[in-house]
This record gives sequence, C-alpha cells and structure tokens, in this order.
Amino acid sequence: MSAQMQKVLDAIDAANAQDPNLEDGQPESLLYGQRMSAELDRLVPNASELLQIAARGQHVERWKLKRTEYPEGRAGYLAWRKAQGVYHADVVMGMMEQAGYDADQIETVGRMLRKQGIKRDAEVQALEDVICFVFLKWYFQPFAAKHSDEKIQRIVEKTALKMSEDGRARVLKEFDLPEPLAAAFKPN
Repeated sequence: MSAQMQKVLDAIDAANAQDPNLEDGQPESLLYGQRMSAELDRLVPNASELLQIAARGQHVERWKLKRTEYPEGRAGYLAWRKAQGVYHADVVMGMMEQAGYDADQIETVGRMLRKQGIKRDAEVQALEDVICFVFLKWYFQPFAAKHSDEKIQRIVEKTALKMSEDGRARVLKEFDLPEPLAAAFKPN
C-alpha cells in the first residue's frame, strides 16, 4: 500500500469515526467502510489503489445528509441517494488532493463514487458488486425484517440488476436465498 493511499484511507476512517450512529459499539460509517474494504479484498484481490479508495469511501460521512431532509417517496429517496454519491465523491476527492493524487486519479475515484459508468466501466461495476455483497451479507436481514415480502422482492430484483453476471452467479453460490429471491440472480 502506498503512503498516499494510506493517508487517504486514514482520512476516511477519521471522518467516519465521527459518525454518531453506532452499530456493534462502533460508528456505523467506520464499520461500513471496513466491511467494504474487506469484501473488496475478498472479491477483487488485485483491486487497483483507486478502487480500494472508492470502496473505503463509499459512505464517508453518510450521516451528514439526512434522508428526512428530502421529500417522502421514491423521487425524494432517489434525490437523496444521488446527493449522497456526489457528497461522498467530493469528500474523498478532497482527501485525495490533500494526499497528492493527480487530477485524473481523483476524477476516476469521483466517477466510481458517483457510479458513472456502471455496466460499462469494470471498476465502477466491481465497486457496485462489492456494495451489493456488503448489503446482502450485513444489512439485508435487518432490512428485510422491517418490510413486506413484496418490497423485499423488488429491492432484491433491483440489487441483482445492478450487479455483473459474475457477481450474480457468486451470490447464488454464497447465499442461501429462498427461491423467489434467488430467481432474481439467475441468468436470463
């Protein structure tokens, strides 16, 4: 790991350590970033330095943009999610600039965090697959416990659509999903 990358990861972790929301006694955003890095290491062991930074910074300071500050409903949710992506990109790009990365490298990570190029850019797609795995591994069951079967089915179908073919195949191997949910990950 380069000294530059370590400086950025340390900055992301320091920012996320300020999250007032706790999970398992740790700041939620810090734990999420660690999970993203661990899952990236597992799924993409030779990930580029830039992809490693994007994975760790995926939810940097997520608590600062509150969902309640956006309108109710799907349109408000989508606006909040887009604003989160832009915010995360801006924060991480600033950290990278402070660490001495060049403009092209900084913009590459910004595109990844804004999810520009999903299904067209291998690294953006790899990041999305990791995000989906982290969701399924650590956040799906608590989420599912709060929602109807119909809503869960829609969420799982949308998750599967965002993933690569290889990512969907790996989900089927690694997760024991009930048939209606597993069907979303099967090849068309």
